[in-house]
Amino acid sequence: MTATTDHSTLPTSAPADLAAVSPRPSDDDPAFALHRGGKIGIALTVPLDNREDLSLAYTPGVARVCTAIAETPALADEYTWRANTVAVVTDGTAVLGLGDIGPAASLPVMEGKAALFKQFGGVDAVPIALDCTDVEQIVDTVARLAPSFGGINLEDISAPRCFAIERLLQERVDIPVFHDDQHGTAIVALAALENAAKLTGRTLGDLRAVVSGAGAAGVAVTRILLAAGIGDIAVGDSRGIIYPGRDNLTSVKAALAAETNRAGLTGSINDALGGADVFLGLSSGKVPESAVATMAPEAIIFAMANPDPEIDPELAHKYARIVATGRSDYPNQINNVLAFPGIFRGALDVRASRVTEGMKLAAADALAAVIDGELSEDHIIPSVFDARVGPAVAAAVAAAARADGVARR
Repeated sequence: MTATTDHSTLPTSAPADLAAVSPRPSDDDPAFALHRGGKIGIALTVPLDNREDLSLAYTPGVARVCTAIAETPALADEYTWRANTVAVVTDGTAVLGLGDIGPAASLPVMEGKAALFKQFGGVDAVPIALDCTDVEQIVDTVARLAPSFGGINLEDISAPRCFAIERLLQERVDIPVFHDDQHGTAIVALAALENAAKLTGRTLGDLRAVVSGAGAAGVAVTRILLAAGIGDIAVGDSRGIIYPGRDNLTSVKAALAAETNRAGLTGSINDALGGADVFLGLSSGKVPESAVATMAPEAIIFAMANPDPEIDPELAHKYARIVATGRSDYPNQINNVLAFPGIFRGALDVRASRVTEGMKLAAADALAAVIDGELSEDHIIPSVFDARVGPAVAAAVAAAARADGVARR
């Protein structure tokens, strides 16, 4: 689960020849062998070995627990799986780099997400792939499922529908709703940029950034950088830099135009890179060397499109001091798994009703601080296998939830 691309610039459906290029299922292929039967399952947490066990876990003992919950609904958090279980919900419209491949084909990714929740956060997660793409239908369906869960993780839902789905669903339920493609990417990118700025002797307020991509991840990264105090930030989509009054702006992009680009830049992303301190790539567009070469000294390049970064890392290193990607085969991977397990762990631990902006900023600060004192050009963000990450993020998120008044324990 690495940083996602701006799906608003990608095809809305899988390639017509997808079947022709897809590999044939074979257990000789280790990926197919690993996936046979699925990657997750359900395990008992209590013994069920004899009649006494059965009478407590099911009838008649279960009736006493049900009656208590009926009288005091909040007890469900103490006496069911709900307080440690998240629904991983998708409609399959923006899956990794594959685009709109549908709900069934999305399940291997959702199972993978659930496995990451368990491995890195100790959180149980249930994949739910919905056979609908209408905003109201998705919101209504998930809201009706919500009593079974302590949180909702929205995943791989295409922009701009994902923005409305998250907002409307959070209005309907009193548990955290978190679109990881947006906020997970944003939190990890902010943490990495905080450390990159520190390493180059600057603060976020000293930096002028250019964001390529105004889809789910691009918008979220921009908003969290604004909240964190970035000096200036300009956002570009497939039509160029976003600014007030530009033709064909969606409501989301119009709102971005009003809050960004204080320098009043117009034209292409390539033009905007002249003198810029930071490039943040969250799209499928390529950036030529001629534009990269115009960036300011001590430049920072996060080319996060997967699997093909907007700027080749080898090229980026010619002009930038610090380079990050979304790929695991290069240093400084911007990987969402650094964020979402700890965020949900912290939110669930305090029974948070939502994930606030303060909780996201706290998660980024905690993530950056994990490697404080260990920074180098090739180490501005922790490894996904750094055991310090999950607990640090969870503790910061829980404390921020209490400070923001959304914690219920």
